[in-house]
Parts: sequence; C-alpha cells; structure tokens
Amino acid sequence: MIVLQLQQQSGSADWEVSLPSSAILEFRRSLLAWYSQNGRDLPWRHHADPYAIWVSEIMLQQTQVKTVIPYYQRWLAQFPTIETLAAADLQQVLKAWQGLGYYARARNLHKASQEIIQRHNGIFPTHLSDVLALSGIGRTTAGGILSAAFNQPVAILDGNVKRVLARLVALPMPPTKATKPLWQLSESLLDPEQPRDFNQALMDLGATICTPHNPACNRCPWMSHCRAYNLNIQSTLPMRETSSPIPHKNIGVAVIWNEQKEILIDRRPQNGLLGGLWEFPGGKLEPGETVEECIKREIQEELGIEIEVGKHLITIDHTYTHFRVTLNVHHCRHLTGIPQPIESDEIRWVTLDEIDQFPFPKANIQIIDALRQA
Repeated sequence: MIVLQLQQQSGSADWEVSLPSSAILEFRRSLLAWYSQNGRDLPWRHHADPYAIWVSEIMLQQTQVKTVIPYYQRWLAQFPTIETLAAADLQQVLKAWQGLGYYARARNLHKASQEIIQRHNGIFPTHLSDVLALSGIGRTTAGGILSAAFNQPVAILDGNVKRVLARLVALPMPPTKATKPLWQLSESLLDPEQPRDFNQALMDLGATICTPHNPACNRCPWMSHCRAYNLNIQSTLPMRETSSPIPHKNIGVAVIWNEQKEILIDRRPQNGLLGGLWEFPGGKLEPGETVEECIKREIQEELGIEIEVGKHLITIDHTYTHFRVTLNVHHCRHLTGIPQPIESDEIRWVTLDEIDQFPFPKANIQIIDALRQA
C-alpha cells in the first residue's frame, strides 16, 4: 500500500511517500517480470560500451526513439569512438546531427568527448561525480549511462519516469514542483541488484504503457498499486503548469545571389540557439515594416552590403520549444559592398551544389529544397 503524506510549509506544498519494504520488493519483482517479456529491442541495449550508451542517452533527450535510431546508427558509423568524436571538427559533428534539433546536445557531446580525453585518458569515467562534471550531462543522463553501461545502482528521472511516478502516487501538483521527492521515490524503488534492467524497464513502462494519452492501464504491472488508476484520474495526471501562448516572430530571410550564381550564407555564433549552424541571413520584422524593407535593413546591419530584394521564394512556419517563427524568404541580388560577418562567426559564397556540405537548421533545409525545385 502506498501512503501519500502532504504537508504545507511556508505556503508551498511539500510531500513525501512512505513505502513499506514489502511493497518495494513487489514493485521491483512485477516490473522486472513485465520487462523480461515486454522490453523493447533497442540498438543501444546491445552495447556495453559506455560511449555508445552515452550517445543514445543524449539523442533520446526530447526526441522519439523512432527518430533517434537512424541518427544513432549513422553517428556510430562516423564517430565510432570517443577519440574519433573528440578529433572531429565541430562542423562535421553538427552536420551529422542535422535534423535532430536541440543542437546544444551535439556541441556538448563534442566538448565532453574532448574533456574525457583530457581528464580521463579517453576512458569514460565510472564515478557519478566525474560523469556529472562532463558538459551536457545531468543527473538523469548520468544515471542512465552508469546503470546501463556498468550496472551501477544510480536512479533516473526522465519524462517517462516522472509520468509513471506521478500517476503511481497521484501526485497533486506538477512534477516540476516535486523534483526532490520524485528523485527520492525513484531511488527507493530502484532494484540495487538489477539497476540496469530496472531503469530500462521503468522507461519502457512510461514509453509503451503509461503513455501521456490513453494509458494502457490493463496491461500495466503496477495497475493494482497505482493511486491514479484506483481513483480513475490517470488521464488527468501528471498535472501541468499553466502556460502562456508561445511568442511568434516574423522573420525576413534573404537568399542573396552574386554574379557567379553563388549564394551567401553565414554561420551563427557558437553559443545560443542553433549555435554553429549555417543559415540564410535575415532578421525580425519591425512594427510597420514590410518584408522587403526588413530584409534590406537586416542585410545592411548584419553584412554591411546593399541588395535588391526580388521575388518571394517560400514562406515557412516552424515551431521551437519556446517560440514559433514564420520565415518569409525572398530571392535577392548583391549590389554593392563586401560582405562582413558583423553579427555572425563566418560568411561564405557557395553554389547550390556545395551547400550540402554545411550543417543547417531544419527550417533552412526547406529553403534549400525550394531552391532546388525552383
């Protein structure tokens, strides 16, 4: 029996879960039995190599398994070891990641591989503190790697696990408000004898049974113990925080041609959203400004050149995590001035045949496709 205790402290709800040892043993037994019959056959589960497991853990952050698998396989073919990744140029790394999104993950993988070379002689560390000190690795990722690669009893708390645990105890608040007790619950449930299988089972339970919508409760090994199920509120949990509408940005984008039929592209600064990727230059429309006026102004400010804005090529709507954009793309002709990387790290004139050598954000790939169809 799960006992949920709520306490009000300093105007905020704090909570703790009391689990008898007999209940914990039953949770472990039933979940591992379910996993032995229903666990997913995933390529990284055939590896004991911590590097391959680490790559999978990073790719799976905010990305579905079916999307990750082909990227994962191509990545290991191109960068089979920590040494090959550390020695690679960042542009190669970003190109291999192109289309997966959240590009800071790729930059951190590259940086952390170099940290492993420098600090650990190229061998992935086995101590939790050392793993947490690597770029881009947080507590859940570290637990996933150490449990999967070395069978260490280190808990995890990814999105799937949060949802399972929130329903298990009928958490009366959004998981973001209960991070500490959810970690404590994950740690108390973890099977110290079989942490690798237990953590994988917990993730699979969330991914395949305890799904965000229409959970398959009748096939869940924890159904009889789940407070949300017994209260018939599983479809309303986890609770969500009230969110405001995400902002929308209108962007004018220039495909600038020169007399040699080359296109001007620029590389974003390494830090921040889409850092290190190449793009077609442009910027945000100011109030009362037309797209054509925006493009001319932005190109003057970003590159220091004069252009003629020509016909419309394509309009693209794209949604990021915290905002969405509309890209209004026009053909443009270079008139005067030598392009300067005033607001970017680098600029280049390239032909349409050469452009695939450079890593671009997903929305810009649509511009390239439109150019090829024009």
